[in-house]
Amino acid sequence: MGVNIEKVFGENVFDDAVMKVRLPKSDFETVKKLMHEGGEITEDLADVVAQAMKEWALEKGATHYTHVFQPYVISVGAEKHDSFASVPENGRIENTFTGEELLKGEPDASSFPSGGLRETCGARGYTAWDITSPVYIKEDTLCIPTAFCSYTGESLDTKTPLLKAMHAVSKQGVRLMRLFGNEVTNRIYSYVGPEQEYFLVDREKYLKRPDLIYSGRTLFGAKAPKGQEMDDQYFGSIPPRVKAFMEDLNTKLWKLGITAKTQHCEVAPGQFEIAPIFSISNVALDNNLLVMDLLKKTAKSHGMICLLHEKPFDGINGSGKHNNWSLTTDDGINLFKPGKEPENNKLFQLVLACTMAAVDTHAVLLRLAASNTGNDHRLGANEAPPAIISMYLGDQVGDVVEQIIKNGKATSSLSSGEIDFGIKKLPKLEKDPTDRNRTSPFAFTGNRFEFRMVASSNTIGDVNTVLNVMMAEQFEKAVAALEGAEDFDKAVEEYTAKLMKEHARIVFNGNGYSEEWTVEAEKRGLPNCKSIVDAIPSLLDETTIEMYGKFGVLSKAELEARKEILFEQYAGVRNIEALTMVDMANKMLIPAVVKYTKKLADTVLAVKEAGVDATVQTEMLSEVSEKLVEMKNAVKDLEDITEKAANAEDAQTSAIAYKDEVMAAMAALRKPADELEVIMPKEAWPMPTYGDLIFEL
Repeated sequence: MGVNIEKVFGENVFDDAVMKVRLPKSDFETVKKLMHEGGEITEDLADVVAQAMKEWALEKGATHYTHVFQPYVISVGAEKHDSFASVPENGRIENTFTGEELLKGEPDASSFPSGGLRETCGARGYTAWDITSPVYIKEDTLCIPTAFCSYTGESLDTKTPLLKAMHAVSKQGVRLMRLFGNEVTNRIYSYVGPEQEYFLVDREKYLKRPDLIYSGRTLFGAKAPKGQEMDDQYFGSIPPRVKAFMEDLNTKLWKLGITAKTQHCEVAPGQFEIAPIFSISNVALDNNLLVMDLLKKTAKSHGMICLLHEKPFDGINGSGKHNNWSLTTDDGINLFKPGKEPENNKLFQLVLACTMAAVDTHAVLLRLAASNTGNDHRLGANEAPPAIISMYLGDQVGDVVEQIIKNGKATSSLSSGEIDFGIKKLPKLEKDPTDRNRTSPFAFTGNRFEFRMVASSNTIGDVNTVLNVMMAEQFEKAVAALEGAEDFDKAVEEYTAKLMKEHARIVFNGNGYSEEWTVEAEKRGLPNCKSIVDAIPSLLDETTIEMYGKFGVLSKAELEARKEILFEQYAGVRNIEALTMVDMANKMLIPAVVKYTKKLADTVLAVKEAGVDATVQTEMLSEVSEKLVEMKNAVKDLEDITEKAANAEDAQTSAIAYKDEVMAAMAALRKPADELEVIMPKEAWPMPTYGDLIFEL
C-alpha cells in the first residue's frame, strides 16, 4: 500500500507550519522577515528558536544535533554530532540547546581541503546557521544547515559563495527592474531543480570489485554482449527490487520536505534518475546533498549499492546532474519566460542578451564549476553534452535573436502550433515554444536554462554560484549602460542588439555531438577544455578575479586556494585509481590468468599424449600467455609512471602528469586485462563482469 504523501510530507522538518505553532507570534514574524529580507539574528531570538527546536526534536526522538556543512570539493557534506545532554548535576542530566549552539559551531578547519588557507596548527573554523534553509531531523539527529569558514574568515565551503552570489544577482536584478519601471520587486530568487542520475548494483557483487570500492568506477571490464544499443532501457519498466528501493527513498525524502517528483529508468542498463520540484538555490543545494546521502544509505538497506560516479562503466552512458536554473522576482515574474509575444518582451530580450554575454565570457569557468575528475570520462561522448560550452535557444527564441542581430529589433515570433495525432479519440496537444536539445550543455527549455554538463557526484553549489554571479555582473553592466538614457526603450533595444551581436558565437542550435560542431566551434574561437585540468586555471583569469571580487563572492586568495585544491584532488583521485589497478592486477588478475595458463598447459600435454591434434589448445595457451606478459609489463610501467607523477614539483605539474601520462598507462594495462576477460572462461575470471553488475538486479 502506497504512502499518503500529504500526511508524511515535511513531518521531519522544522518548517513554517511548525514554527508558527511553537514560536511566539512576534518571534515567528521576525524569523520570517529575516528569512526573506536578511538582517542580524539576536541572541535572545536565537535562544527562543533553539528552545523550540530542541523540544520539537526531542518529541521526534532526537538525541543529538549537528551543524551540516559542505567543505569545498567534498560533495557528501560533513557533520559533527553533539548530544543535547548537559553536564550532570546531582546524578541527573538535562537536555539543553542554546541560541549560541544554534548560531555557531566550531569544527576542525585544518583537516578539510583548504589550498593553503589553513595549516594543521591553525585548526579552528566556524559554521553559521543558514536561517533560509530548513532544519530537519535525520537518523535521530537535529540537522542544522550552515555555512563554513576558517578562523580568518575565508570561505571553505560551497554554500557561502553561493549565498553571496544569490545576494548579488538579487541586488543587481532589482536595480534592472527599477529601470523598467517596476517598483514592486524587492528580491530576485534563483531557483534550481537538479535531476540526479545514478546506477544501482548488487552489494554482494560490488564487494568483489575493489575498483568500485576504492574509486567508484570499474577500472577493468570488458563490454557485455548487450549494452544500451537496443534503446530498450530508457523509460522501461522499473525492476521490482528497484521499485521497492524507490518507494522507500521517496518516503524518506518526503518526510524531509524534499519534493521528489520524477523517477524512471535511464538510458543505460542499471541506471536510473530522480528529480525534484524547483526550490531556491541554497535549499536545493542542501536537498541535493540529502538526496545523494539517502540514495546511498537506502540502496544499502535494500542489498544494493548506489554509484554516483560519472562513468562507472565503459561503453555505456555515464551519469550527470541536469541543473535546471531560473531567476524569478518575489512578485512572480520569471525573467526567462518569453511570454506570448517574445518579440515585444524587451525585458526578456535584455535578460537573454545578458545571459549570452555571461555564458560566453565565463564559458571555461562554467565548464570547471560543472566538473570533477569523473566528468572527464563523460563529457564529449555521445551521451552527454560536449566539453564545448554553447547555448541552445530553440526555434522561437532563436528566431527572435536572429532578427535582433540582423535588424536591431524583432517584429514577429514563430507560433508554437499543435500536435494532431490524426486520431479523433486523441486530443490535440499544444506544442511548446521550443524543442529540447539533449546535445547542448546550456539549453533554453521554455522558461529556464538546463545546464546538462554538471557531474552527477558534484555539489550544485559551485555551478549555481557561477550562474548567479555572472548574471549579477551583466545586470550591473546593463544598468550602467541604460541609466539616464533619454529614450529608454531605444537604449534597451540598442544595448540588447549590441550584446547579442558581440556574443552570437555562443549560440548553437544544432547537433553538439557532430564532428562538424567541433570544427565550427574552433572557428568561432570557443574554448574546448577536454579535461578539468585544462579548465582549473580559469579560476585565476582576470575576468574571474574581477567578477568575484566586485561582488564579494570570493577573494583572489580564496580562488588561488580553490585552484590548488582542485589540482590536488585530480592528482589524488587518479593516484588512487592507478594504485587500485596495480593492486587488482597483482593480487587478482595475474594470479587468475597464471592458474588458467597452467590448466591450458596441462590440457595441451594431455591432448598431445592422447595422440590428438592440440593446435587449438596450443594457440589458446600462446594467446593467453602473450597477454599475460603484456599485462605484467604494463603493471610495472604504471607503477613507475605513477610514482613519478606523485613526486612532481607542484600540484599543477602533478595533475598534468596524471592526465597525460598516468591515464595512458592505465589504459595500456586495462587493454590486455579486458581482452583476457573475453577469452577466459567465466568461472576462471576472479570478479563479476559488466553483465553480472548491470543486468542482474
